[in-house]
Amino acid sequence: MGEMILILVIALIIFGPGKLPDAGKALGKTIREFRRASEDVMDDITPKKELPPNPLRTQTETADTGAEQSVKQ
Repeated sequence: MGEMILILVIALIIFGPGKLPDAGKALGKTIREFRRASEDVMDDITPKKELPPNPLRTQTETADTGAEQSVKQ
């Protein structure tokens, strides 16, 4: 906790009370953009896992196809 107070006091001395909110906003925006970029890179690097086919969906599709064929006959 003491380290945070020291950092805030130093930032206040360097930027002054008028520019400190703008500096915080710019820092937050930079961190947000960095996180988004790193997530994009991780998404590109990480292989996508394909889910196995849902057996209920295939049964439903088969039933729908069978019903359509019986109606056509």
